[in-house]
Amino acid sequence: MNKGETKNDRFKRIVTKRTNNILNKIRVLSNCSNKNSYNYTFDEVNKVFNTIEKATREARNKFYFSKNKNFKL
Repeated sequence: MNKGETKNDRFKRIVTKRTNNILNKIRVLSNCSNKNSYNYTFDEVNKVFNTIEKATREARNKFYFSKNKNFKL
């Protein structure tokens, strides 16, 4: 963490960079839709996007649900 940087400042800095990286990768992935260069089935496309959606749900859940699964009385 940079000197004087709060946890929220650090979050905003890192999440912005990582989100932009992901969005760029999605744009690159969409280049595979070019039928002149690639041949694919809709089953294959669905498998790709179902996997991405599952990973997105899992990542989102980490923000909302506690990671601490230790037993407590």
